[in-house]
Amino acid sequence: MSSITANELKTKGVSIVESALRQDGQAVITVRGERKYVVLDFSTYNKLREYELDIALQEARNDIANGNYKTESVDEHMKRVLD
Repeated sequence: MSSITANELKTKGVSIVESALRQDGQAVITVRGERKYVVLDFSTYNKLREYELDIALQEARNDIANGNYKTESVDEHMKRVLD
């Protein structure tokens, strides 16, 4: 993964990000030597979001299969959540 300093980002702008993303689709931005941010190309970001949603869906399916859910009215649910 490419690394870009905050100073490089300030002086070179988007061109340094584009250059880093061409290498492997992601880059780390460091601030004072500390890794602070990750920049991804949009297709990689979309894949990660899709994986995240797939995992959430699988967890929900597992909860249903294991009976780990409640059946209640909206009012009952709101009371339980807010109390």
